[in-house]
Amino acid sequence: MTDTTPQADATTPRQTRYFALVDRLLACPNGEEPEILNAESDLLDAEFVQVLMQTASYFAHQDNGDAAKFLIFIARELSHQLGLYPQTPTPAPSQP
Repeated sequence: MTDTTPQADATTPRQTRYFALVDRLLACPNGEEPEILNAESDLLDAEFVQVLMQTASYFAHQDNGDAAKFLIFIARELSHQLGLYPQTPTPAPSQP
């Protein structure tokens, strides 16, 4: 496994777990992502979503668009599930 995630010099144990989870997601077979995420449900929070987006940005700058798109997809799905994604109000039906 290649460590491809951007890391600051002073990472916390939780950040180390976030980066390890990102690495596992990138290496897992297609379709196993939910199982991997469920196994680490204590890490699924706004900070992990931020780590996903930062790592996606890193990959985009390294010309690895597929990895970037994958991580953005995971981040977007988690954001919805965690209630972090902005909800667009449904317009009320106009009445005659």
